Amino acid sequence: MSKYSKLIIFILVLVLISAAIVVIDSSVDNINKSIPEISDAIVKGDSEYNEAVDLVNDKYFQDSMEKAVSADNNYNSSLNKLLDIQDKYSSDVNAVQKEYISTVIQELELKIQAVGKLKDSIECFKVESNYTGTNYASEANDLIYEATQYQNQRDEIVSDNPNLFN
Repeated sequence: MSKYSKLIIFILVLVLISAAIVVIDSSVDNINKSIPEISDAIVKGDSEYNEAVDLVNDKYFQDSMEKAVSADNNYNSSLNKLLDIQDKYSSDVNAVQKEYISTVIQELELKIQAVGKLKDSIECFKVESNYTGTNYASEANDLIYEATQYQNQRDEIVSDNPNLFN
């Protein structure tokens, strides 16, 4: 093989390695960019969920439903972004990040179920089916309590790994 051929092969290998590094860096950048957006949407969803509960307790059913729908949208948006990260970048994240993503997905799935139960309770309270509405509200509370366990686990992962979560 000539020196010229070896040089071309060497250059091609360098180009391929550089391309791989750029792809890996861009996927990590995408993940790092998405995580704060996901966290912000969860915090906003939590706030709207709590407002919805307060509004239903004050018998402002329409306003409560609007807040519940907004909370649901925020939770679903976060869940979809996490599932996208999990599908597209699973080979680019470490074990701690995988645990974090899995924990948040479980948290969000429970919160989405809770919002569904809250919306069911609001519909029942609107038509004065208070017994059924109270049962749905109780189920929503149980789901939120369970989701809080995952939220605490998520917070612990972040506090134990500050170098991974800015």
